[in-house]
This record gives sequence, C-alpha cells and structure tokens, in this order.
Amino acid sequence: MEALTETAFQIILYAGNGKANAMEAIQEAKAGNFDRAEELIKEAGEELGKAHSYQTNLLTKEASGEDFSVNVMLIHSQDHLMTSMTVRDLAEEIVEVYRTR
Repeated sequence: MEALTETAFQIILYAGNGKANAMEAIQEAKAGNFDRAEELIKEAGEELGKAHSYQTNLLTKEASGEDFSVNVMLIHSQDHLMTSMTVRDLAEEIVEVYRTR
C-alpha cells in the first residue's frame, strides 16, 4: 500500500507541474510571448509524460496479474492527471487563439 501511495504522489507531482506550465503558457501567450508559451507547452507535455509513465506502470502491473487495492489517493492522482492533460490541451488551443488575434 505504501508503494501505491508513493506512486500516486508522483503522479500528482508531475501532473501538477504540467498543469502549472500549461497555465503559465496561456499567460505568456496573452502577453504576446509566443516562443515562451510554446516552450512551456512542451515542458507541460514532458511533465505529463512522466506522470503518465507512472500510470502506465500501474496498468501494466495490474494487467500482468498483480493485485492491489485502490485507495482514495490513487483515485485523486488519476483525476489530477486527467484534468491536467485537459488543461494542457486547452492551453495549446488558447495559445493559438492569442497568436491569431
């Protein structure tokens, strides 16, 4: 259970970093700093990729028959990851909207 909670915290950490980068990208685009906005979107993707790697590891373990009980922290981490991925996707679109203004 301790390892599962640790994995959940890693997912939350990297997902949070990704979401923060995406939100910062929107602010940079709003200020007209499109190169920086693109860098931040890329960084967001890298951070979310790390979180997704932890998630994939859990899925692989479960698919191979490893049994573990799901706790609230893991559920929270999954929610956090999916929300952060959505924020990154929307940030990409918002940056493009600012770019074409």
